[in-house]
Amino acid sequence: MSANTRKGFLLGLAATAIWGSVVMVPLLVPEFSPLQISVGRYLLYGLVSLIWLLPRRRRILPKTTPQVWLVLGWLSLLGNILFYTLLTTAVTRVGAAMTALIVGLTPVSISVAGYLKERNLPLSRLAPALVLGCLGILCTTAPALFGQDLAFGADQWLGLLGALGALVSWSAYAVANSGWLARFKQFSDSEWSLLLGFVTGLEALLLLPLALDGQSREVGAWLRFALGCGWNAVFASLVCNALWNRMSRLLPLTLSGQMILFETLFALIYCFIWEARWPGPSELLAAVLLGISVGRCVAVHR
Repeated sequence: MSANTRKGFLLGLAATAIWGSVVMVPLLVPEFSPLQISVGRYLLYGLVSLIWLLPRRRRILPKTTPQVWLVLGWLSLLGNILFYTLLTTAVTRVGAAMTALIVGLTPVSISVAGYLKERNLPLSRLAPALVLGCLGILCTTAPALFGQDLAFGADQWLGLLGALGALVSWSAYAVANSGWLARFKQFSDSEWSLLLGFVTGLEALLLLPLALDGQSREVGAWLRFALGCGWNAVFASLVCNALWNRMSRLLPLTLSGQMILFETLFALIYCFIWEARWPGPSELLAAVLLGISVGRCVAVHR
């Protein structure tokens, strides 16, 4: 394994460890709507990005063009606000199990998209890793999915559409962001992350009137909301985007897509801690399959 591949793998591992925690926020603040959680997260993300961007504005802003701002606006909407709103909608309506099952297929869709775009290795060599990843995700979510009786009404169908939409939006974002990062070489990974955060904050500000509902809530609910949004804004957005952007420049798209499998694994671990229980046999098997899947994909890219 080359030094760049090893470094990219560790960066992706760190990013997914933090990203795995974002599914917990809707569970911590059920008093707030998906749009409110998303707008709160990205308002803070935009504010933090602006604070970091201001001292660097003379170095970063001259490198921007109208095309750069248009791309930033599209990527911010697709991979941040739209994705997290859809994800939160799914978690609150059909539960984390079904959401994880659908959104967990993102590595498959990204890897296939990477194969179609880059053609950097035969699909037959990539297939075992993809199959193992799908089996691991199925083992992770099947017990919870088939162990509950879901009567599908309009609300549940909305959640299902939200999960499918989150899958599509994040897959499209990952592929597009990787391509634009390769094109806009004048920006470092951290600079690109700051610009994405700033633009996302502006979009969240525009959505703020739609998120306000005038309802009164307890102080404890507002405190949890602030802590959850703060964590998501600083770590799951600013820090993770910088880590992921750097990883995207070190790893091919087919391998970077597989790294998202670890997000499912970390989310599962956090759920075990939250529920104060040990994983069952199927969940342990899922962890093994996910690990082998990513290991196999790393070996293919040596």
